[in-house]
Order: sequence, then C-alpha cells, then structure tokens
Amino acid sequence: MRAGVSLIVALVAAFGLKAQEMSDSKEYARALFASGCYWGTEYYLQQAEGVIETNVGYAGGHVANPSYKEVCTGRTGHAETVEVIYDPSKIDYESLCKLFFETHDPTQVNRQGPDIGTQYRSAIFYLNEEQKVIAEKLVGILKEKGYDVATEITGNATFYREQEEYHHDYYQKKGGTPYCHMYTKKF
Repeated sequence: MRAGVSLIVALVAAFGLKAQEMSDSKEYARALFASGCYWGTEYYLQQAEGVIETNVGYAGGHVANPSYKEVCTGRTGHAETVEVIYDPSKIDYESLCKLFFETHDPTQVNRQGPDIGTQYRSAIFYLNEEQKVIAEKLVGILKEKGYDVATEITGNATFYREQEEYHHDYYQKKGGTPYCHMYTKKF
C-alpha cells in the first residue's frame, strides 16, 4: 500500500474522516481547541476554508473515555473540545488559532456566556512545539492589545471523541447559530 493511501486509511479509521473528502496526495494536520460549549466552537471552525473534518469531545482531564454526563459534573477535569482536521495548504494553524480567539471571549475563566464550569474553559491543547509557539505568540499579541487572556495552553492532552452523535455537527443538524459564541475581530 502506498504511504499516502495508508495515511488516508489511518485518518479515516482514527478520526472518522469521510474518505471522499480525503486525497492520497495530501497531508493533513490536526488541532484541538476548547472555548466553551463545543457546539459553537465547532460551528465556526467548520466554516473555515481548508477544514476537512471536525469532531467534538473532551481533552485536558484525568478520566479515560469520559461521557458527556461525567464531564458535565466538572469532576473529570476535561474541557469541551473540538478536534480539527485541516489541509495546511489551504489554511494554517495560526489562522485557525486566530479564528478560535475571535469566536469566543478568551478572558473569561471557566465559562463562556451562560455556560459555567471548568468544562467550558478556554484552552488550546497543542500537539507539537510549533503549535505551542504560535498559540503563545497570539496570546502575547492579545495581551499587548489589552486583553486579560485566561486561555490555557497545554500539551500532552488526550482527545476523547463524544460518542453520542447528537452532539456532532449540532448547528448543521438543528439550524440556527451559537448562543454563546460570536465573531469579534481581534487581530
């Protein structure tokens, strides 16, 4: 099996990607963002050109394979998180980070709008050193602009995909727009 094809097979299996959206000549990248309710975060990230797939789930906690109900207790340590699979030839990680910061209030601690709890905290779970450097740079820019950024930037987080399909592609299925996320130009 060619290396490009095996990458596709691995991504389809690991992330539930749609094979028709994949190409054996492309390499895709992955990012993890938490900014309150994952429905709103996913809504905005899905609209970015170059985003191939999104999944909602949990990261940053200490319980393996947590359920939605467990995370909602606030005792697992997880944040509602969106996994983004993207084509870096169409959108780069920095652009995704900017969109992340511009679609929520990164100054709020353990909440977004009416959603309150540690599971709604603002966090970037970087997957490599380059992502860490970019996230820290953007936080620095926001701080220079006067924002008191509370976003957690951390590595080594395991992402657990939400098993209830009801939570995936919520606004695409239900219509409407997010109630606790809105776009505000910051960069």
